[in-house]
Amino acid sequence: MSPRSLVTASVIAFTAAVGWLGRPESAVAADPLAEYDVVYSVLLSPRCRNCHPAGNAPLQTDEGIPHAQNISRRSESNGLSCSTCHRETNGRLPHTPPGAPHWDLPPIATPMVFEGRTPRQLCEQLKDPVQTNGKDLEALAEHIAADPLVAWGWSPGPGRTLPPASHERTTEAIRAWVAGGAPCP
Repeated sequence: MSPRSLVTASVIAFTAAVGWLGRPESAVAADPLAEYDVVYSVLLSPRCRNCHPAGNAPLQTDEGIPHAQNISRRSESNGLSCSTCHRETNGRLPHTPPGAPHWDLPPIATPMVFEGRTPRQLCEQLKDPVQTNGKDLEALAEHIAADPLVAWGWSPGPGRTLPPASHERTTEAIRAWVAGGAPCP
């Protein structure tokens, strides 16, 4: 290779490297399946799973025991709304009722079950607007990014564990997964 060709090749390689490093982080190709793993681990954490149970009753504690007081998806239609105990903010003492705006379960018709779902089952559910109450993937990403009830999961009050990834990381992960074509494992 001539000295001139070597210089030209070096300039091209340097320009490409600088261009790559200067790209916004969101534009850098991520592994969408690895990003989905982050989302899945958070959705299966007690802070999300407890209000997305496989059964008819919401769950409590990190162990996922059925809600006390015989609360079920039918409680609200029988006149007992979640906001009877779950206020806009958390109780101050450990294990008092947690609180966030519009505390409730997913609708009976679209229960959005997380509990017990395999990574593939949950992935397919998230991609099906019939099961997400009409939300497409962008709407689900926005739900995770901006809904105060979802954000409560990272500020659950005393005595409760946090999800395995931060709210910011989870938002970044679902957006990257969606941008990467939302593949299922």
